[in-house]
Amino acid sequence: MKPVPVIRAIRKLGHDIRDARRRRRITTTILAERASISRTTLNKVEKGDPNVSLGIYTTVLFVLGLVDRIADLADHHHDSVGRALEEEQLPQRVRLARRRKPDMGTP
Repeated sequence: MKPVPVIRAIRKLGHDIRDARRRRRITTTILAERASISRTTLNKVEKGDPNVSLGIYTTVLFVLGLVDRIADLADHHHDSVGRALEEEQLPQRVRLARRRKPDMGTP
């Protein structure tokens, strides 16, 4: 069973895909054909079915001209938790290594 926030996010994605298709005035038949999927699968995508593969969602987004944003989903620039944890690991101060003085007493 998938966590409720995951189900909600995928359902929202599906509904947003449906709305994007409608705004573009593309029929389900044409979109499914362009994405090389069945209309049944497209129907599942638009309902936000979590069992549809990420590849299919991405292909549909590509057909709609929205695929560029998928690459930024887990981008480190948007990962505030990861950056905060990384900053906790930073040293408090940085010291330069001491250079040894050349030994003048040996020939």
